[in-house]
Amino acid sequence: MMAMKKFLNDPENLVQELLDGFALANANTIRLAGSNLVVRATPKPANKVALVTLGGSGHEPALSGFVGEGMLDISVPGEIFAAPGPPRVIEALRMANREAGVLFIVLNHAGDVMSAEVAMEMAAKEGLNVEMVLTHEDISAGTREDPSERRGLAGCLAVIKAAGAAAEQGKSLAECTAIAVRMERNLGTLAVAVQGATHPATGDVIATVDEGVMVVGMGQHGEAGGGTQPLKTADETAAIMADALIDDLGLERGEKVLAIINGVGSTTLMEQYVVLRAVKKHLAAKGIDAVRCIAGEFLTVQEMAGFQMILGRLDDELLALWDAPCHCPALSRK
Repeated sequence: MMAMKKFLNDPENLVQELLDGFALANANTIRLAGSNLVVRATPKPANKVALVTLGGSGHEPALSGFVGEGMLDISVPGEIFAAPGPPRVIEALRMANREAGVLFIVLNHAGDVMSAEVAMEMAAKEGLNVEMVLTHEDISAGTREDPSERRGLAGCLAVIKAAGAAAEQGKSLAECTAIAVRMERNLGTLAVAVQGATHPATGDVIATVDEGVMVVGMGQHGEAGGGTQPLKTADETAAIMADALIDDLGLERGEKVLAIINGVGSTTLMEQYVVLRAVKKHLAAKGIDAVRCIAGEFLTVQEMAGFQMILGRLDDELLALWDAPCHCPALSRK
């Protein structure tokens, strides 16, 4: 049994206090509006497509950390590990609504999708100009041909980055939607965990991992993955995961990819960097060029230890959109 050691106050006030501190720390980039919606401190011009997302709190910096120039316009944070209800989601869609339209990006988790679909029905009745894109790039469940069972993990960062850059450039809602879909369909994510996490509001253990083993494919809420195996070295683990992603994406020699190592809470930057260089070398040996590589914490799960590996096939347009300027709490590009 894992003991929870966290500096917290009354669990009832946890999300409010989290958001208050987040807004204080990032006052030049975001602010709170309405019913604790996270919005850009400097709004995007109304003649450009707005981007909105939703998701449970407890995964910081995701998803509200992706609000800012070149990224999201509004994030709707829910309670810890729980989707926000439809009333707050439709509030965000109304707030973002404009003639240019709204792109609504949703990670494929049951609660998120349920709230999103109800809000989309309400938006349709009100005549709001909204298109929804679902991210489901976790290769440990479902198939690429039928990805409905695949979870949305940290690969959402690449989708939001590409679509957000397109929106800043003044592309239409149809163009931004097509770019988001293309980026999503060219992404694969695979997670590995060596330690589970606790629920910070209740102290409940949400996943456990035995000593000396790793779970490849564990979801961000401790969902079952592809199986347990003995703990391997960084290079060995990187090869196992990269090969699975290469196979799923059908990557071939000469292709260019984005490689992201996302630390999920307790894995140090030291470890993430060691894994990242292993991925770069492993891909290069197969003739695949990781032209853009980043590591860091983008979507965490409290004190879970492990990482998510994301590979994304890049064409010239997607590469340019990844390189386009952005400024938000979790990512900046000049």
